[in-house]
Amino acid sequence: MGHPNVPLSYKHARAHRDRHISGRPQPYTANDNLNNALGAIRVLGVELIEDELKPHLNTVMANIKERKKGAAEQVVISGILPILALSLRSRGPLTLLTAKLVAELAKESVVRKGFGDAGLVTALLSLLTSTNEELLIHAARAISRMSYDSPRQQELLLRRGAVPRFVAILLRFPDKEALEEACLQALCNLSGMGVAEEAGMIWERGAPMRPGESVFHGVSPHTCGFASSVTLVRVSQWGPGQYEVSIEDFQRCSSSFWNLHGNKRAARWSPFFSSGSFSNFFKGIKFSTRNVPSTRSLKTRVFHTFL
Repeated sequence: MGHPNVPLSYKHARAHRDRHISGRPQPYTANDNLNNALGAIRVLGVELIEDELKPHLNTVMANIKERKKGAAEQVVISGILPILALSLRSRGPLTLLTAKLVAELAKESVVRKGFGDAGLVTALLSLLTSTNEELLIHAARAISRMSYDSPRQQELLLRRGAVPRFVAILLRFPDKEALEEACLQALCNLSGMGVAEEAGMIWERGAPMRPGESVFHGVSPHTCGFASSVTLVRVSQWGPGQYEVSIEDFQRCSSSFWNLHGNKRAARWSPFFSSGSFSNFFKGIKFSTRNVPSTRSLKTRVFHTFL
């Protein structure tokens, strides 16, 4: 019934106003746990004391992995990126954990934009000379993610010598699948191919066409039932310490496509797969010029490098 002295019209207006207020976006409350960890890293980071910093780095890692609301923005505001770069360059007991954290942070566009100014680009590149396989994987993933959609970062990394470092890793660790995959994806993103991790690219070694050559096929799952993206990475040695890296992106069509369109369009074997186990799968389509949109043209990038 309500209070007898309160007019009914007032009660209706009050209820309507309360509902209106509750429907408004509420002010964002900062994550105190994350803020405390970021503050501790900022204060203690210069000394890089493992026992004191490790739990705080793990707290930041957990928040970023769980994609807590506002966590990435808090990291940027905190100013800890230069401290993370210092930890990477120190090659101390915290370097591996820091590399894992930086690789996770690189997934966030708002964070990776500041990698260059914070010194993380050069710090990550310095890790690529390590002999620690796990450290190399995290460094390669971080570089791949930060260069995925950023021509500016791609240019910076290329100028700083990222390609020869990745080539050297591929040659030094020929049987390490996880590391090989991380390096190949990084090379593709450095070349502007834009290979997203979500695409689920599957990498396999192909048959070399000449001595001193390594060939890698990257195939993404079928996206529309008929075609899938295919990336070919070829590393060729032309002389002592001289290598050419060729990265090509094109389409592979399924057998159902060829059954459907076999009488309409002529097909030819791709010259890139004239031998090897994949040769009977990869085909190129010969269209007339007017039928091929410019956005579907074959993308190719070639690097010449010295090791």
